Amino acid sequence: MRRGIAASALVASLALAATACGGGSDSGDKADGPVTITWWDTSNATNEAPTYQALVKKFEAANKDVKVKYVNVPFDQAQNKFDTAAGSKGAPDILRSEVGWTPAFAKKGYFLPLDGTEALADQAKFKTNLIEQAKYEGKTYGVPFVTDTLALVYNKALFEKAGVEAPQTWDELKKAAATIKAKTGVDGYWGSTQAYYAQSFLYGEGTDTVDAAAKKITVNSPEAKKAYGTWLDLFDGKGLHKADTTADAYAHIQDAFVNGKVAAIIQGPWEITNFYKGSAFKDKANLGITTVPAGSSGKAGAPTGGHNLSVYAGSDEAHQKAALKFVNFMTSAKAQETIALKNSTLPTRDDAYTAQVKADPGIAGYGVVLAAAQPRPALPEYSSLWGPLDTELPAIAGGKKSLDKGLSSAETSIAKLVPDFSK
Repeated sequence: MRRGIAASALVASLALAATACGGGSDSGDKADGPVTITWWDTSNATNEAPTYQALVKKFEAANKDVKVKYVNVPFDQAQNKFDTAAGSKGAPDILRSEVGWTPAFAKKGYFLPLDGTEALADQAKFKTNLIEQAKYEGKTYGVPFVTDTLALVYNKALFEKAGVEAPQTWDELKKAAATIKAKTGVDGYWGSTQAYYAQSFLYGEGTDTVDAAAKKITVNSPEAKKAYGTWLDLFDGKGLHKADTTADAYAHIQDAFVNGKVAAIIQGPWEITNFYKGSAFKDKANLGITTVPAGSSGKAGAPTGGHNLSVYAGSDEAHQKAALKFVNFMTSAKAQETIALKNSTLPTRDDAYTAQVKADPGIAGYGVVLAAAQPRPALPEYSSLWGPLDTELPAIAGGKKSLDKGLSSAETSIAKLVPDFSK
């Protein structure tokens, strides 16, 4: 999962305008020339994209019959842009699709089933749960590209100075934050108002936004209210930073952590390279990584996130064939190892976890945390359910709405997304 990507929307829109579609009559291919496929990459344009662009060049050097038109699309815009493009038959040949988008686009018929194709030739090498997340109604619509989850990341030096250990529960985190503030003068914890980051609180109470199996909306249940009550309490108290409800909240929280101005936050492995650039983590060993704290149910965990590479079903046969070859290359063990070493992101196949990859303390730390990650329900609409909460949670945290009113509003909005679910 990627949040708060710092990329220029203007640059992206210009690039998209110049990149009509892949696989159609507008692709510009010459009858006797190479096939040109278009790839929409949704990664961080600064930290991750250069690695992918370098791999594109390697692929082209080894496959003279294929050219790749690379376009970096800001993550927070990509889902809607692809939905619009695919609906008008103008989508790119390949999309770096967030795991929650994959079944949703598959349901609409926008993605090509990959079972038995070159793209999934190494299917047995990938982590089984990640392949399952790429399926819809028994067919596989994406090849796992990178995986992730959330963890409590902390500044070991500040924790040691305060004499506190990594907390295992939210109550312990609250106490640790007060102690860190008293002993170091630095806030102990700064939480996010984004729904994805609040998801762990739901898991800590043994619940979720919906019960997919029972077809029931549970975001306003007693368990959910308790979960969000705990989340809300962590914005108020000694050593607990107040909620930031501005558009730049993600950047503010990240900057404070990497520069030692807050001791702990909840974050994903996509920021490992940025952690290391901060003044607080020039010594990589100072980065602590542990499972998100548990709730009153004793459960701890965070959503299993990540991205798949998916192929557009609307491309013609020649472009699909070239796209399948490219996906196979980009998700190979060698490419995954390269990506992990350059970007410090987590590979999706076991044979890419080489000794050199596991030597990265960030990857090693998140690798342990990943074992506690919660798989998402097999529900195409699931990732869209965070949308209403991304509207309501900042209002709640900012004091503009009560918890009860905000969750009731979220429940009403979610009911429109899954009309066959009961409340």
